[in-house]
Amino acid sequence: MDDSVQICCTRCRNLFRDRAHRIQSGYSRQCPACEVVLFFEETSPDKNIKRALALARGLRKVLREMEAAGPRKAKPVAAGRRSY
Repeated sequence: MDDSVQICCTRCRNLFRDRAHRIQSGYSRQCPACEVVLFFEETSPDKNIKRALALARGLRKVLREMEAAGPRKAKPVAAGRRSY
């Protein structure tokens, strides 16, 4: 599962991705296109920032649940006839 979240820059509307474990309240990131610094705060009036924070929070929760469930066992694949 991909652990990154899509972020929309407030200035240039460029879309870029960053890891979900980084995107928390108090984190700042520079847009790779226009180089404006985006500050991720829960109290931000920007809907793009709030959306990225909410997506990251949800993704971190899913990743924690998957980690707690333990590793999945691979299903054995029946050996079939091979024709070369």
